[in-house]
Amino acid sequence: MKIAMIGTGYVGLVSGVCFSDFGHEVVCVDKNPAKIEMLEGGRVPIYEPGLDDLMVKNVEGGRLSFTTDLKKAVAGADAVFIAVGTPTRRGDGHADLTYVMAAAEEIANAMTGYAVIVTKSTVPVGTNPQVAEVVRKTRPDIEFDVASNPEFLREGAAIDDFMRPDRVVVGTTSEKAEAVMGEIYRPLFLREFPILYTDLETAEMIKYAANAFLATKITFINEIARLCEKTGADIKHVSRGMGLDGRIGNKFLHAGPGYGGSCFPKDTAALARIGQDYSCPMEIVETVIKVNDDIKRRMIEKVVDLCGGSVNGKTIAIYGVTFKPNTDDMREAPALTIVPALVGGGAKVRVVDPQGKREGEALLPGVSWMDDAYAAAEKADCVVILTEWNEFRALDLNKLAATMETARMADLRNIYAEKDVRKAGFAEYVGVGSRRPIGVGA
Repeated sequence: MKIAMIGTGYVGLVSGVCFSDFGHEVVCVDKNPAKIEMLEGGRVPIYEPGLDDLMVKNVEGGRLSFTTDLKKAVAGADAVFIAVGTPTRRGDGHADLTYVMAAAEEIANAMTGYAVIVTKSTVPVGTNPQVAEVVRKTRPDIEFDVASNPEFLREGAAIDDFMRPDRVVVGTTSEKAEAVMGEIYRPLFLREFPILYTDLETAEMIKYAANAFLATKITFINEIARLCEKTGADIKHVSRGMGLDGRIGNKFLHAGPGYGGSCFPKDTAALARIGQDYSCPMEIVETVIKVNDDIKRRMIEKVVDLCGGSVNGKTIAIYGVTFKPNTDDMREAPALTIVPALVGGGAKVRVVDPQGKREGEALLPGVSWMDDAYAAAEKADCVVILTEWNEFRALDLNKLAATMETARMADLRNIYAEKDVRKAGFAEYVGVGSRRPIGVGA
């Protein structure tokens, strides 16, 4: 199959590379010449483990190429995937479909024969018929079908998610389009990964419903963590006790500083807005959004309290600022709420993150970026673990405590057991979801 992938952002690039590894001929299109030049040089503009090697392998195999020429890429394609951004529209929470509709019009002008136009971007329910209308209006002479094919990729594990998916969702109203999509995903079907065919609206809704549910699960456990702190229960054992129930499962039940990233904040906001538009309020989702914002602010209070009620003049080492490990993505990361508040409170903030500096330098002014966790903690008054990178999971706690001015730790990912931290020489420790007196001898 010949595939054109419009957009080389996170979703487009990962999808294009993986489709080419299935054996398809894939051309990835982007308007940014610098990005295309980078990709042609074998360099990946995002951090995703394993993506660079897989990309180079398929370029060398002649199955994958990159271009700024959309017309050339679309000509003769069996399927054209739209994988452009749908950011939250300022002011109303809606997904901004400007790029999607512009891509649809350009695709229509470039088509030379029948193709399936596939929306890979996350779009509100009812968008695909609008895409079809744009194409029809632009090229009333051309034969085409539209399909919805939402992605369910976790940043940091995207290749494995694509190659071994829980499910593939395809929405379409055409048997011909279903046959094309079936051929594209045939390698997965042969390995018996489930492919679910639905109508367009159902496919669109599945994406929003899935992300909203996962965001709800994260927010629920964080709210339970707050209650644990009041009652003396331990959230880690509560989470395990819940997760062993097969009806609940153990994923997304880890208490922390709130969700962030490219999907959950944007998609929960869009789903809440869709509900308002249809006079069907998404009250649970609206509450999840509010509580998640509150959780981020509560993390600030934890650090300030740990520092004696004020961070003014204190030196604080922050470990991890990306929204999760194994990505360089800073979108809606809890760090974007927590770190500026500490800087604004007069703290001297040192940041260590294996991949966060590229985006974080512009987003977190007033901090010092360091490469070494121990150097960042030297003479510091507090260390704060914000992102659970592997580099921070096996720190020499004795060495860390010895180098600090005052050995305090705010472990906002519950990586370490308090007894181990205190045994290593830390005078004060706070995690998320357990009530423990702070201070020596507690």
